[in-house]
Amino acid sequence: MNRHDPPSPHHSSDDDWDRLRSQLRQLHGQLLEETPPAGLHAAGVALEATIARARRQARTLRWAGMAAAVVLAFGSGWWASGLQSGARAVVARTQPPPLHGFVREAKVAYSLYTPEKRHPVEVGAAEEQHLVQWLSRRLDRPLKLPDLASQGYALVGGRLLPGSAGARAQFMYQNAEGQRLTLYLGQLEADKPEANGAAFSFEAGLQLSTFYWVEDGFGYALSAPLDRDRLMALARSVHGQL
Repeated sequence: MNRHDPPSPHHSSDDDWDRLRSQLRQLHGQLLEETPPAGLHAAGVALEATIARARRQARTLRWAGMAAAVVLAFGSGWWASGLQSGARAVVARTQPPPLHGFVREAKVAYSLYTPEKRHPVEVGAAEEQHLVQWLSRRLDRPLKLPDLASQGYALVGGRLLPGSAGARAQFMYQNAEGQRLTLYLGQLEADKPEANGAAFSFEAGLQLSTFYWVEDGFGYALSAPLDRDRLMALARSVHGQL
């Protein structure tokens, strides 16, 4: 090797490192035997106490976190269960009543045709016999037209309408003040529980109320802007004549 070449990085041996460490210990060995200053010693004690306290707090927090997780899991399950129970209760409370669809159809038909001035019906009262025969044939059942003259209502006429389970008939009546009521009827779906029969039921609305019932698989809905007692008296009269 040329004497001017730089030393190789691998030239130092383990003996060189040992010698260097020994020299450092001899240089600062007396510091290791001296008693540290009182302030520094107190600071060290305080630091150790702080570290110990931090470790205890960390353990406490870990246990608290585990407990909170358990409580949260339990509470979430309870809350979810409560939501499910509440949802079931809401479903039960909002379950449509029997004949809900049938009554809705009756109300829609009332609202659609009673405002008509010139064409509220397809067949007028002057052709009452034809009206009854025609609708009886289309609904496949002999129909009767209730007489409500004693209640102050005269027949206007009737019409054929479609329904969810087949044809429907609507008979319209009117009193001297021009107030109209309708009798909506038709066959119900045979597989529905309400088709086997239902007592009088009342459904009130802001501007229209309806009494409805079921007899021999046929649904009947009497609708008018009347209070419950007045409409019930009319419904009983209709029911007694059918």
